[in-house]
Amino acid sequence: MVDQVLADPEQAGFGVYVHWPFCLSKCPYCDFNSHVRREPIDEARFVRAFTAEIAATAARVPHRTVSTVFFGGGTPSLMQPATIAAVLDAIARHWRVAPDAEVTLEANPTSVEATRFRGYRTAGVTRVSLGVQALDDRVLVELGRMHSAREALDAVGVARSVFDRYSFDLIYARPRQQPKEWASELRTALAEAGEHLSLYQLTIEAETPFAALHAAGKLPIPDDDTARDLYDTTQEICAAHGLPAYEISNHARPGGECRHNLVYWRGHEYAGIGPGAHGRLDVDGERRATATEQRPEAWLARVEKNGHGVVSDDVLTREERSDEFLLMGLRLAEGIDIARYTELAGRPLDPARIATLHEHGLVETTERGRLRVTLPGFPVLDAVVADLAA
Repeated sequence: MVDQVLADPEQAGFGVYVHWPFCLSKCPYCDFNSHVRREPIDEARFVRAFTAEIAATAARVPHRTVSTVFFGGGTPSLMQPATIAAVLDAIARHWRVAPDAEVTLEANPTSVEATRFRGYRTAGVTRVSLGVQALDDRVLVELGRMHSAREALDAVGVARSVFDRYSFDLIYARPRQQPKEWASELRTALAEAGEHLSLYQLTIEAETPFAALHAAGKLPIPDDDTARDLYDTTQEICAAHGLPAYEISNHARPGGECRHNLVYWRGHEYAGIGPGAHGRLDVDGERRATATEQRPEAWLARVEKNGHGVVSDDVLTREERSDEFLLMGLRLAEGIDIARYTELAGRPLDPARIATLHEHGLVETTERGRLRVTLPGFPVLDAVVADLAA
């Protein structure tokens, strides 16, 4: 467990999330807002729409200093570097950008996209996150990935040579996976990792091909005991390699955390740009939850007509905001500032509930006045949050 709070957890950041909704193919486990198109994408048209939506958002929340930008998807590495540069230029025209701003691009580890990395760095990207997902060719085929393990490691090598900061993702608790196999794969990954690694437990999402296969008994995933063993294996090996968990699915060396994701988890402000992007904006003293049209072509049409693609723009109640702060903040090893929760909620957390969770070893309170979930508590995080929020 991380014993010290990451730097300045209550210092407000402002992030900009830009969603690129296109992929070469749809992975069978994925329920993200991603789409496959057989015709070439009109990137110039998307740049104009991104620029318009950035301008409209900045008009609502001016005078912000952008601390992080994140290009997510979909597969943002399908964009030309010039497209990335144009979007970053638009952000800089409408907001101040911090000199040390973190600019992350998600990428697929194919050799074709890896050759673009130098172009992305020139465009202003400072960090890449690669969707490796597995280091076993048989598993990669089952996951619907279009790269081999060798291609993935080669792409990681290119990222290492071009960027000072890089990360990659792996999925575990995969069909038929056993802890011993995962331990070997994870050690291979850690030998290639820099300062950050994202390790996600496979979740069967509704209305995906994996959900249909699982329902039909054709996709045997690990049982609860094996899944817990896989989780414990993950924590032990990563901690031993100097990359402890700073969030339930993310591991980093001290200082190597993804600063953009910390904006989300710490309950700070961020703008959502592009099809299906979500935002949290502070307008006239209220926290607003925004979401844009998900369908790419419909989003384009809406932006071209209205100047933005927003389809929902709701004021969060005090209870909704404090619940969200609890849900997101307790994902972090640093936990939450209890005083900040009280300020947001207008009431303190129930001391009796905290005491009961303490007794069961699921949470702890630090000398700094922070409440955090323990390592034994993380596998039952949803239950812990539900108990505290009740």
